[in-house]
Amino acid sequence: MVKKKETTSRWKIIMINLLIALLLAAVAIVILIFGLRSYTQHGVEIEVPDITQLYLEEAKITLEAEGLHIEVIDSTYSTKVPLGTIVEQTPAAGSKVKNGRTIYVIQNAQMRRPVVLPELRDMSLRQAQATLATIGLQIDSIVYEPSTYRDIVLDIRKDDMPLDAGTRLEEGCAIYLIVGKGKGTEDVTIPNVVGRPLDEARSWLLSHALTVGLVQYDIPPTEENKLNYIVYSQEPASGTIVVEGTSVNLKLSMDIEKTVTADNEQDEEEFF
Repeated sequence: MVKKKETTSRWKIIMINLLIALLLAAVAIVILIFGLRSYTQHGVEIEVPDITQLYLEEAKITLEAEGLHIEVIDSTYSTKVPLGTIVEQTPAAGSKVKNGRTIYVIQNAQMRRPVVLPELRDMSLRQAQATLATIGLQIDSIVYEPSTYRDIVLDIRKDDMPLDAGTRLEEGCAIYLIVGKGKGTEDVTIPNVVGRPLDEARSWLLSHALTVGLVQYDIPPTEENKLNYIVYSQEPASGTIVVEGTSVNLKLSMDIEKTVTADNEQDEEEFF
């Protein structure tokens, strides 16, 4: 009888110790789970804000206020949003993420894309307008000048400076075109453009309501030396009285001797 009581008492102690051990294990597991959640923020979700069309610094401040980070992974060029702003984000706005998550973004370029001005002279106005729209340049205004050729581009300018084909401009830049409107009715005197580079001669003739006609080089120029050619002959000659819009044919050379000779001959003709 005594042995039976001792056995029962021993089992009670074992069961109590086992229950205590299980209770302690359960408490430890709960503490561990909550500790991990507190450390990793597991289970805490944050709604990603919309940072598109914000500048990078603004987007960074917005995300950090929510416990999120930002990383630029690519750039693009778009005319639909301001330069330097966020174009795309991943995860998207409204997504649920954990605290500390990095939001990856694509940023619009900081500067406008450079474009190369094509040759527009002698092109019809309609064709020039279509060409400029295609490459992203704008026409600020169209100035009509007397010319043999109606609705043909005579010159391209920006800030009153002539622009050559190949000039690099920023996309969206505004230029203006000088376009022929046909011959006028007023008489003008042809100026002397011998000794001038082609662009300067063209501007000088335009200022006298005249246009450049046929351009001939004594030796075919290259892109490297084209700007070194100067006018050594013009037809009609300077001093000739013509109607507005008349075209003046030019001959160019890099040979200064030709220019000096032609200039002297021109002076003799004007003297006599």
